[in-house]
Amino acid sequence: MGSDSDAETMSQAAAALDEAGIPYDFTVASAHRSPERAKQIITDAEANGCAVFIAGAGMAAHLPGVVASFTTRPVIGVPLASGAMRGLDSLYAIVQMPPGIPVATVAIDGARNAGILAAQIIGTGNPAIADKLREQRRGMADAVAVKSKKVEKSTR
Repeated sequence: MGSDSDAETMSQAAAALDEAGIPYDFTVASAHRSPERAKQIITDAEANGCAVFIAGAGMAAHLPGVVASFTTRPVIGVPLASGAMRGLDSLYAIVQMPPGIPVATVAIDGARNAGILAAQIIGTGNPAIADKLREQRRGMADAVAVKSKKVEKSTR
């Protein structure tokens, strides 16, 4: 993430990765204030087997693009609600990447979906992760069914 003030929102990605049993690093590197640190983190992560990067950033939101410029691994950008535009500027900055440097982009403050998307990417080559994701989906469907029955009872 670009700032420690982003940690609360980005912790939702960490929670999703925890639920899938995927290890991760959780750190701060600014595209503008510490570009060399960002580059070193990416280099080290790749050397340690990182499969997917999740980068959250607000306002100018350059961090996901900077990460993508230094790796060929998938990068998921999380536009963070901040500033006068409440994240719309971040969304535009992350989603409008130039040809050849893609960044998958989730909703504003959609860090949980970023973690789930990372798990899905990793799950394409890891059956245990894929199984955990299927189990989570079944749990969501079961929860909807329970809520539906509750609503149906209240209308009779």
